[in-house]
Amino acid sequence: MKVETLRWFNNRLEMIDQRILPAAFEYLSYYTAHSVAEGIRSMVVRGAPAIGVAAAYGVALEALRLSNATPSLTPALSPERRGSDAAEFNKGMEEGFKVLAASRPTAVNLFWALQRMRKVWESVATQTPPRIAQRLLAEAHEILAEDIRINKAMGAHGAALLKDGARVLTHCNAGALATAGWGTALGVFRSAVEAGKKISVIADETRPFLQGARLTAWEMVQENIPVTLITDNMAGHLMAQGEVDAVVVGTDRVAANGDVANKIGTYMVAVLARRHNIPFYVACPLSTIDLSIATGKDIPIEERSEDEVKGFRDCRWAAEGVKIRNPAFDVTPAELVTGLITEKGVILQPDAQGIRKLMQV
Repeated sequence: MKVETLRWFNNRLEMIDQRILPAAFEYLSYYTAHSVAEGIRSMVVRGAPAIGVAAAYGVALEALRLSNATPSLTPALSPERRGSDAAEFNKGMEEGFKVLAASRPTAVNLFWALQRMRKVWESVATQTPPRIAQRLLAEAHEILAEDIRINKAMGAHGAALLKDGARVLTHCNAGALATAGWGTALGVFRSAVEAGKKISVIADETRPFLQGARLTAWEMVQENIPVTLITDNMAGHLMAQGEVDAVVVGTDRVAANGDVANKIGTYMVAVLARRHNIPFYVACPLSTIDLSIATGKDIPIEERSEDEVKGFRDCRWAAEGVKIRNPAFDVTPAELVTGLITEKGVILQPDAQGIRKLMQV
């Protein structure tokens, strides 16, 4: 892992601006819950685990700002606000939680992280705001470190599923850039290589935001893992030619019955994999499994800006006035999933019973 997707540096959160990769590499700085929420919404940071970690730091940053625990970071704060009492602190914290929760609706790790941070806040609510802020910051640090540990455990389980010399297709980016580090799907590839296996990666371009072309290909090049970039509509052809041995993708949310929400286009890949008898694996930390949602039909699907489909950056190719749809995710039914790769092991042919059993271990 050659880059840190998110890092705490000089009393602020820094995140790689993934919108400009691979043309440029730049960290952006964040000081408040509102700014972190905008970073999530605008896809400076993306990928369910990374979004969860970012949200945790957003809560901690808001607590630091409201408590004036780091005065150098709050030059615009009014004297009245700096001297605010516990009630004002609590009001500001609630607003911070609210704006972060509204940043993106599909990634369940966002809400998992916010719930965890809220529990910590409630457990130290009688302490002074500066102490609360430091406790929340410590929890955000632990969530980041825990995410890397989980990804490496998940990677080891997934690597065992891949044969030496496997040619593995992936869709979107589920690597270090989508997590605190190592990655979910790409973490499986890293772990396989670390175990001495010679694997090669086929990366779908992943329209319209091009996460596969811009991010997955870039990560694999950095790691010296052989990678071939294809457009999304080439996957079926390569499968038919016998050039794909397995598919491994990440996920933003898994329903209680095993239905999987992931980047738009994943469902098509799963259908093609089933047609060609190719195993289709989903790498997901347990925090991505949402037992409160019975099936994938209940998972909220984010609709993003039309501009992402009209063109890319300054280049426009769609006719003005055309009607555009831009759902950011689709749902793959559990029956198409060969196995869920988690930090506690692999659930083959996932269903509600198998998922609940693993969650209880």
